[in-house]
Amino acid sequence: MASTATAGTHMAAVKPGISYQKSFKPSIAALGVESKKEASWTKLASSSHISSRQPMLQSFASRRVKLARVTTKAMSSANESSPLPGLPIDLRGKRAFIAGVADDNGYGWAIAKSLAAAGAEILVGTWVPALNIFETSLRRGKFDESRVLPDGSLMDITKVYPLDAIFDCPEHVPEDIKNNKRYAGSTKWTVKEVAESVKEDFGSIDILVHSLANGPEVIKPLLETSRNGYLAAISASSYSFVSLLKHFVPIMNPGGATISLTYIASEKIIPGYGGGMSSAKAALESDTRVLAFEAGRKHKIRVNTISAGPLRSRAAKAIGFIDMMIDYSLENAPLQKELSAEEVGNAAAFLASPLASAITGAVVYVDNGLNAMGVGVDSPVFANLDIPKSK
Repeated sequence: MASTATAGTHMAAVKPGISYQKSFKPSIAALGVESKKEASWTKLASSSHISSRQPMLQSFASRRVKLARVTTKAMSSANESSPLPGLPIDLRGKRAFIAGVADDNGYGWAIAKSLAAAGAEILVGTWVPALNIFETSLRRGKFDESRVLPDGSLMDITKVYPLDAIFDCPEHVPEDIKNNKRYAGSTKWTVKEVAESVKEDFGSIDILVHSLANGPEVIKPLLETSRNGYLAAISASSYSFVSLLKHFVPIMNPGGATISLTYIASEKIIPGYGGGMSSAKAALESDTRVLAFEAGRKHKIRVNTISAGPLRSRAAKAIGFIDMMIDYSLENAPLQKELSAEEVGNAAAFLASPLASAITGAVVYVDNGLNAMGVGVDSPVFANLDIPKSK
């Protein structure tokens, strides 16, 4: 696969039977509810209501009710042995397959870490040509610093699978690929074969993450993009999600969730993001809505996509101007800070959790609010306006 095209997403794959395990205690993110006048409230139920108290019920018919002031804020448990307060992101007992992890600095890795921190078991699929480097780096501990979870333990990757998501089944693989030395020694790496292997190894999964994209002509303007280059971008970056869902849905537990990664170029012009990649991201978002309906009705599976802001990952460097995109975001986004991969990972953990049980078919923007801007306020045109500028 040629240069990966999207900011912070990438193509990947890995060797069956490779296992990297270290025990850890999952860290659980939580929201709590406190009252200033009472020591505690009735526990917030999953049906999203706060139980009424008897004195309040008795007073409705006869007199005014003076309600205690309530403050909602983010909390962390001071005592690990105490019950979790509020609304925990608890993915213990869930199994996630993340397609598209080949290093430790992209969004796929960050999503894996956040899911692991919430308690999920992690399986990954890595692009076959990147397999040896990825597994060697894991084995030698080069990613150990990046594997550290909030509780100090290391993220455990239960198993790594080889995956090339542009091929649905062995019959679709051309001879030149089969004979390519980069694929030599790897078996069962098409989408269908990987899904079958996961079923054989684990039976089922609960979470499916699509964190891969590829545009061989990404540096070419759309007017200069060839038909083959355009179709390759669509195949690797959008249809690959359709294929993954098609083959993994049969082994996904009802109530499961799928997440993909998109980019604002799907709906707005990003000069330089070429080769059909903007079209591929637009297709991915359209497919998200259709798949949400089909997978929801037939399998009770939720389908969402995260529109992530620019990240200085190895994959994003393929577009050639990622640093400029980050600088532009710093100057123009409502939140003037550099987006971290962890922030996208945490959003994915929320979308995969029961807390997002009614969210499907959505494009969730995690980009410091840049998507909301209609103009670039760093333009000299706005020099005399009283607009906060970056320091």
